[in-house]
Amino acid sequence: MKIKVCGMRESANIEALSVLKPDYMGLIFYAPSKRFVDESSLRLPEDILSNIKLTGVFVNETLDNILMQIQKYCLQAIQLHGNESPEFCSSLQLAITNFHPGLELIKAFGIDNSFDFSILDDYLPFVDFFLFDTKTPAHGGSGEKFNWEILKNYKLQKPYFLSGGIGANDLQELQSITDDRFYCADLNSKFEITPGLKDIEKISRAISGIRQINLNDGHV
Repeated sequence: MKIKVCGMRESANIEALSVLKPDYMGLIFYAPSKRFVDESSLRLPEDILSNIKLTGVFVNETLDNILMQIQKYCLQAIQLHGNESPEFCSSLQLAITNFHPGLELIKAFGIDNSFDFSILDDYLPFVDFFLFDTKTPAHGGSGEKFNWEILKNYKLQKPYFLSGGIGANDLQELQSITDDRFYCADLNSKFEITPGLKDIEKISRAISGIRQINLNDGHV
């Protein structure tokens, strides 16, 4: 199980988190979000890209602006968290292949009890991972969990990130997920002091707990 910490925006907080070396770190480039990155004051540790996959989170953004941010921040993963179409994902995948080979593309979907997993079929050729989050009007960051039992309706083999209100009390439940497609736990609002500012001590304990789960299961 990989670890992603999303919604980072404060430079000192980013530096403190980078010491813990989560697998992914998410920066949100969506202006209405409470965790929107202030690019004018953002500073990243020089060695962050050697240890962590820096992930840009976008919501219904233009292709040109996404490519600009990839170039500016040397992003290693892109997370599309809006209503992006399969055609848009195809265009972005082509641009990534031509200009930024190796960059990962993650397509997020808001999940509720009536979610139709068949809509994922058209995205399958164009993304590296899906991300399942709690459906909200604000495109994530609600701190609410969806019913993980719904994932039994997911029939594709594409690996996925699990997001939406995961907190310290959920580590045992994460351990009980035996689905080999479950690739990464996405941590955000439940580990915050204020939106965009993570409690480093609290998230350090969670990262240690997840890594212990991996060791117990024989995973790296």
